[in-house]
Amino acid sequence: MSGHGRDTAGGPFVVTLVVDLPITKPDALETIAFACDGVVEHARTAYPRVSLSPGAWAEVQIPKFADPPPLAIDVCSDESTAVARAAADRLKGALENLGWRIRDPKPGEA
Repeated sequence: MSGHGRDTAGGPFVVTLVVDLPITKPDALETIAFACDGVVEHARTAYPRVSLSPGAWAEVQIPKFADPPPLAIDVCSDESTAVARAAADRLKGALENLGWRIRDPKPGEA
C-alpha cells in the first residue's frame, strides 16, 4: 500500500463495490469484518482495512467533501484481478446476507 495521502485503493488489482447507505467508514469496516468473521486491521489509522483471504483485503473509500452516499468498498489484491474479484464476490454475498444492497459502480463513480 502506498503511503502518499489519498483515499483510493491501496492495491494494484481492485474490484469496487458500491453501497448506497449513510454509514461511516469505521462502521462500514466493522460490518465488513463482522460479515467476513475478520477484524479491522490498522484501525484508527489513515488506512484501515479488513483481510478477506490470503492476498485480498477490503478498504472503504469515503465520499469527498461530505457528499452523501454512495460509499465505495475497494476489494484489493497484490496477486491478480481474479483474486480481487473472487474476494469481492464472497464479500458481496456476505453483506447481502446482512441486508446490504451492493451494486457495481456507475460510470464516473470508480
